[in-house]
Amino acid sequence: MNAVPAQPWATTRWFNSEPLTLEDLRGCVIVLGTFQMLCPGCVTNGLPQLQRIEQTFNRSDVAVIGLHTVFEHHAAMTPTSLEAFLLEYRIGFPVGVDAHDNPASAPITMTRYELRGTPSLVLIDRAGMIRFRGFGHEPDLALGARIAQLIAQPDIGVTTAAVSGAAVCVPGKGCD
Repeated sequence: MNAVPAQPWATTRWFNSEPLTLEDLRGCVIVLGTFQMLCPGCVTNGLPQLQRIEQTFNRSDVAVIGLHTVFEHHAAMTPTSLEAFLLEYRIGFPVGVDAHDNPASAPITMTRYELRGTPSLVLIDRAGMIRFRGFGHEPDLALGARIAQLIAQPDIGVTTAAVSGAAVCVPGKGCD
């Protein structure tokens, strides 16, 4: 895929974080995983894979972001239900709720990113360019190799510093 600039996320609410933007995470490799809490593939494959990515890669390099992208069963997938779901499944990474112009159509970010459904995965490089977009389950080894390639690319002038004994991707500061 040819790299294209990542479009801003349109969200109505955030869990596990203050609201985040692409600019807040500039300098980090971003793994954006879209899901619906009533999607079997998301629950069995997509979300556990995002958790493994978060546990495997150094937070000084990689930011894992979830995007709850509801395009069906709206009444069942409310923010209150999502909050309980995230707690029950121990999802600790930031999760935004994709905004809608019209509930009868696909959510805004899903449309901007030309995603076909959930689970979907988008890899965004340190400069804010989309480098991979996938629908369904991507094998861990292949995905890990893609992420490692993005980490290995030269950064865009962001320095890494120790924060509380560990280097972390700090929203608003890029990778510190």
